[in-house]
Amino acid sequence: MRYLIKYFILFSIGGIAYFLGEILWRGWSHWSMFVLGGICFVLIGVINEFMSFETSFIAQMIIGTFIITALEFTAGCVLNLYLDMNIWDYSDMPMNIMGQICLPYVFGWFLLTPACIILDDYLRHYFFDEEKPRYKLF
Repeated sequence: MRYLIKYFILFSIGGIAYFLGEILWRGWSHWSMFVLGGICFVLIGVINEFMSFETSFIAQMIIGTFIITALEFTAGCVLNLYLDMNIWDYSDMPMNIMGQICLPYVFGWFLLTPACIILDDYLRHYFFDEEKPRYKLF
């Protein structure tokens, strides 16, 4: 039960952060972005369950960027292309794939991942008695 509560809390924090970040960035969001943000945040946090804190911070950032980009592409294909919800469209952005992801936002996710990694690590340490985070850059 504690396991479910932990992931519900982490999912909710990630979902709220993603939703509010979208509102700050583009002025609006969609409920599905709460779900997408929650999933991204939990999966970025799971990196340390499969890799040690000895894994370089840069490597964690790259993995986190891949997670966010892959999930955004998948969600975009389902929500925007299949269900025609038109939540976002990056067709006008450079180096986009099917209008669902684009290179500028991949770099943006890379710059955002440190906050996600650190927040998740410290939430897990202080509230769920997990290992105290420690980082090595490379």
